[in-house]
Amino acid sequence: MSKLFSFLIVLAMALQIVRPLGLPGLRRRGDFWKLAIGAMVVFGLDVLLRPH
Repeated sequence: MSKLFSFLIVLAMALQIVRPLGLPGLRRRGDFWKLAIGAMVVFGLDVLLRPH
C-alpha cells in the first residue's frame, strides 16, 4: 500500500507541475510542495499507527 501511495503522490506532483490540478489550494504550479507535505504527514501517521 505504501508503494502505491508513494507512486500516486509522485504522479500527482508531476501533474501539478505540468498542469495544475485546480483543487482548492492547488491552483498554481508552485503548489506541488503542498502535496509533498501532505504525503509526509500521511506516512508519519502510518508509522505511528502501524502495529509493532
